[in-house]
Amino acid sequence: MFIIQLKYIAALEEIDAAMKAHMAYLKKYYDKEIFLLSGRRVPRNGGIILAAGDDKAAIKKIAEEDPFYKKGLSKFTLIQFNASQANKNIGALIK
Repeated sequence: MFIIQLKYIAALEEIDAAMKAHMAYLKKYYDKEIFLLSGRRVPRNGGIILAAGDDKAAIKKIAEEDPFYKKGLSKFTLIQFNASQANKNIGALIK
């Protein structure tokens, strides 16, 4: 599994202008069951995406497709980890 940690490097107005394309990108990988969770960081200076997979190069390639990254609006960091436990009520915990 991977955490894709986004950090905005542009003004929020530019982020908001690219949000529709970013949401389409997220949907594409949710539909492929690669993205599991995502959301804005608090404070709103980036985002987090939880991605399933074990091939760092493949996940990096997917992260580079993000319109925020492609337009130079954000950077990202990949954090790989082995998930060994999960809360049985994880769905109910998502707001």
